[in-house]
Amino acid sequence: MTIFDSLRLDGKRALVTGAGRGLGWEIARALAEAGAHVLLNGRDAARLAPRVAELRGAGLAAEASAFDVADAAAVERAAAAAEPIDILVNNVGARDRRSIRRMDADDFARLVAVDLTAAYRLTRALLPGMAERGSGRVLMVTTVVAELAAPGDPAYIAAKGGLAALTRAIAAEYGRHGVTCNAIAPGFFATETNRDWSRTEVGARWAARVPLGRWGEPAEIAGAALLLASPAGAFINGHTLVVDGGVAATLGVG
Repeated sequence: MTIFDSLRLDGKRALVTGAGRGLGWEIARALAEAGAHVLLNGRDAARLAPRVAELRGAGLAAEASAFDVADAAAVERAAAAAEPIDILVNNVGARDRRSIRRMDADDFARLVAVDLTAAYRLTRALLPGMAERGSGRVLMVTTVVAELAAPGDPAYIAAKGGLAALTRAIAAEYGRHGVTCNAIAPGFFATETNRDWSRTEVGARWAARVPLGRWGEPAEIAGAALLLASPAGAFINGHTLVVDGGVAATLGVG
């Protein structure tokens, strides 16, 4: 097997949450292009349909898996219907930019439920099948702000930090079963949600904070995901791979 062969995912089934747009879509597309049969998750099947059609139109294997990751019963049903799943990418990440003073404990808990607890629930539902087969890949999409905090975003920072810690916990517990768990921590990416803002004066200042001098393009997340999902990354476990153009490696002054 060549190194290029080891990046193939032929015969694998992957479930990517939040795959209708942004980084989730780019990850789903990369896994499909590598040969995986990809289940694209989102809450709205109608919004997923064009994405599924795009992949199928390119001769790739894809289908929609519409459910709300925050709905415990829906997660259990969807996980059972999706099996066997070889690769799980927990990408959903809600955000509520309010300061600690303005965010009460109930709102904090609601965001943590979506960004952290939901990933735990779905992963827990699929881990037994992976362990029984002796092989599996779990990827968590976190963020650089899980380590490099900023004011006014306590729930998101806490949830994503918890997701990074959960990554290590799963790696420690399931590595012996042939299942790896890793995280990808994106920096500033010009997704559909962020692209207009990235072109503002404030966005330009953020770009200046990046040693590469720009925001990332969404497709630039794909290589990291493919490495961690494929046989090429088989001995990487419990690791958070930062994809941020160098932000986390610098002091941010110049």
